[in-house]
Amino acid sequence: MTKTKHKGLAGSLIIIAVILILDQILKIWVKTHMSIGEEIPLLGNWFKLLFIENDGMAFGMMGNGGIVKTLLSIFRILAVIALFYALFYLTKKGTKFGVLVGIALITAGALGNIIDCLFYGKIFHYAGLLHGRVVDMFSVSFFPPIFNLADSAITVGVFYMVIFQWKWLKSL
Repeated sequence: MTKTKHKGLAGSLIIIAVILILDQILKIWVKTHMSIGEEIPLLGNWFKLLFIENDGMAFGMMGNGGIVKTLLSIFRILAVIALFYALFYLTKKGTKFGVLVGIALITAGALGNIIDCLFYGKIFHYAGLLHGRVVDMFSVSFFPPIFNLADSAITVGVFYMVIFQWKWLKSL
């Protein structure tokens, strides 16, 4: 791998690590310092921390545990493996760093939510492996779903790819 390619991969992995660490610190802080349903206003009623737990995927779809939760967790794990593979493959091909940034954001967010599903049930003693709930905490007055930093990274990564990397996406 050339020096430039190595820097692209290193930069992508740094983005993933920083987002993942911040996401987990915030989620664990919320989980250990707030009660479910508790609110902390940050900018009045416009933006606040509101602690909820999501048993499914985005916006609580496909929740309620059981086999669906297990399959959803397995799907998430496979998706993150595919994203990491894409990151390494595209780096090797010499893909622009901007594309790698978008994929790194999506990967970081997906990995952050997987950690919740994989381990939080065991760590916080309410469910088995693969059955943890995702911690959500950001509430914005004009956007009804409650979300977390990982969700934000995924959303920003997708919009970034569509808006700024559309030529690369079009070439697929």
